[in-house]
This record gives sequence, C-alpha cells and structure tokens, in this order.
Amino acid sequence: MTEAEFDRMIRTYGKDILRFCLMETGDRDLGDELYQDTMLTLWEQKEKLDPDSNVKSYALSVSIHIWKNRKRKYARRMRIVPQESYEQHIEFVETRELSDGSLTNPEERMLCAERTERVRRAVNSLQEKYRLVVYLYYTAELTAKETAECLHIPENTVRSRLRKAKKLLKERLEAEEYDR
Repeated sequence: MTEAEFDRMIRTYGKDILRFCLMETGDRDLGDELYQDTMLTLWEQKEKLDPDSNVKSYALSVSIHIWKNRKRKYARRMRIVPQESYEQHIEFVETRELSDGSLTNPEERMLCAERTERVRRAVNSLQEKYRLVVYLYYTAELTAKETAECLHIPENTVRSRLRKAKKLLKERLEAEEYDR
C-alpha cells in the first residue's frame, strides 16, 4: 500500500475506526490513544497491506488485538501490585450533538439521551464476546462476514452471538423498565 492509498484509507475508514475505539474503551482519551496506536501499527505494516482487501476489517482487528493486550497487561499488573480500581479513574463523559435537528424540544432531547445512555450501559455490561460483535456489526457497520474475519471466528458464530446479544439486551432493558 502506498502512502496515498494509506491516506485514502484513513479518510474513508478513519471515523469508523475511531468510533469503534471510543466505544470499546468507553473513554475519550483511551479511545484516542487506541486509535493512534492502531494507525501507527497499520502505518508500520503498510507495505504488507493490500488496498483491494478489506482494510477496515483488518484495522478493527488490529485495534481489538491492541486493546486486549492492554487489558491483559493491566490485569497482570493488578495481580502483582493491586491498586485502586481502574474504573474509578475513568470518567465516561461523552457529549453528543443532535445534528439532524429533529429533537428541538429540550425534554425530548433529554429523554433521547437517557434512552441512549441506558442502551449504551446495557451493551457495555455484555460479555466481551457479545459486546465486540455488537460494536463491529452495528457501530462499525461491518457485515457478518467481515465481523467474522475481523474476530477470526466463523460467520455463523457471529450471527448466533448477535442473536444472543439482542436477547440479553432485550431482557435487561425490559427488566430495567419494570424496575422503574
């Protein structure tokens, strides 16, 4: 892959890859760092990349690999020298602008934001194998086949994990509604 093709790849898929990194980490700074590390890794491997293949899927696969390695490294460090919970140091703040202007009423915006946050929390509470499939399929807009290639699992496994994730999300969100 040439430098021009690499630049074109970033312009085409960069936002999707960044969005995936932000969703996976749940934090703006960690997401940006994961995105930068992913792009750096891809830059180092650019001669090996084939622009005609599915570069987006490969980039997301690299991102997942880097994130899993970081979590594994952190878990190992916590076994050696326990510290305060990592989550206590992360403050998840995401400002989302409603670009389409369809929700002009502040009350509607608040309800929409609350609903979105409930769904986001429910997705984040899923096991990693389900959460990754949901993120790749819905957020990164990969097909089931591309998701399977990215995660190195069979396509039917992707489909069954999506079905299971939807079922779990439905149960959790319905239970949450009844608790209110």
